[in-house]
Amino acid sequence: MNMFIASMMFIALFAVSLAHFLWSVGRTWPIRNEKLLAQTVVGFKDIERMPPRLASFAVSIATIAAGIYALALADHDSGGILLDLGGIALAAVFLARGIAGYTTWWKTLTPEPNFRLNDARVYSPLCLALGLGFLALVVFRFL
Repeated sequence: MNMFIASMMFIALFAVSLAHFLWSVGRTWPIRNEKLLAQTVVGFKDIERMPPRLASFAVSIATIAAGIYALALADHDSGGILLDLGGIALAAVFLARGIAGYTTWWKTLTPEPNFRLNDARVYSPLCLALGLGFLALVVFRFL
């Protein structure tokens, strides 16, 4: 079961990583217009351009690393307590982002309508699922 959870998490994180990598090299996939892409995936008030490419590249590296980390957590014989603590930290990061997406503070910070729709339907639920996935992988290591 833990390998299934880790594999599903890896696939999701790989897809996120790939999108951020494409943005880091100047592509605007899946939207041709950079302003509309920024409004859809970043969502800050009055945003006109995507964030710096280096930031997108950093997110790309971080998300693929998180996916690999999930796969490492699926092996209950590897790593030890430091691997478990890292899994708990990743769970906290993803759960915090997922929960933040439903707060008034986040909604006022990111008011763009396209982002609001995608955040409520995709971004925040995905972060919550990933956070719960990391928690589950850590718990399964003790069973």
